[in-house]
Amino acid sequence: MDCTLRTMRHDEIPLAIEWAAQEGWNPGLHDAACFHAADPDGFLIAEHGAEPVGCISAVSYAGRFGFIGLYIVAPAWRGRGIGHRLWAQAMARLAGQPIGLDGVPVQQDNYRRSGFEQAWTNVRFAAAATHGGQAAPQQIVPLAAVDFDALCRDDRRVFPAAREAFLHAWITMPEATGLAWLAQGRLAGWGVIRRCRQGHKIGPLVADEPRIADALYTALCEKVPAGDEVSLDVPMPNAHAVTLAKAHGLHSVFETARMYAGPAPACELGRVYGITTFELG
Repeated sequence: MDCTLRTMRHDEIPLAIEWAAQEGWNPGLHDAACFHAADPDGFLIAEHGAEPVGCISAVSYAGRFGFIGLYIVAPAWRGRGIGHRLWAQAMARLAGQPIGLDGVPVQQDNYRRSGFEQAWTNVRFAAAATHGGQAAPQQIVPLAAVDFDALCRDDRRVFPAAREAFLHAWITMPEATGLAWLAQGRLAGWGVIRRCRQGHKIGPLVADEPRIADALYTALCEKVPAGDEVSLDVPMPNAHAVTLAKAHGLHSVFETARMYAGPAPACELGRVYGITTFELG
């Protein structure tokens, strides 16, 4: 069908977030500005006349690593080839670099036909936040107290490319709290909890040891109202992360496959207890 593809403007990215909410993906209330910071040209929109009919993100991290997300065609316009055109444009934009995505089960075979291979499974666990009433360990400090360069270096251990602009936006977004574990001045774990359409999500949650991850998870939950839903997107190969989720009474609500076209990048997955976001990796 006749449609035009172009780069989304900054003020149009909230439309993609709204469509994601309608799909049941429960995005954060302030995700749009953070996503734009990652790659201002990485969001594509399809239009029929003046009507938006589909979108996709093809975010490139300085040409070293790409990530596809927010792949949505408006329900009334599905089955007309719009998704195929968006996909082709996104893949062309990221050509020449390893590409990742988090694919929902119904789309995984399509991604395999496009050259993607599954690296692992992610499961979103969720439960009501509980408050234990105990003081957090003294090693837990506001994330703002951590040297930003040190934070970026730590992030490079669990993410395959530098993403300073995104991280700065992510850790300073409204209605979010970041905490870190500092042991004798060394960063040994950190996490962010943010307000979403429904409840809150913790992501990322990164730690050197299970006890540090558990303490950070507990302290982050203390920052939101008791009874609010909290979710954590767990990479299933990290058995300690699965144990943490189950120990806190979280239950499985959603699943994706982390898939890559090209060589799977190195990542210290054993330190990842919560994925940052399925949309950007």
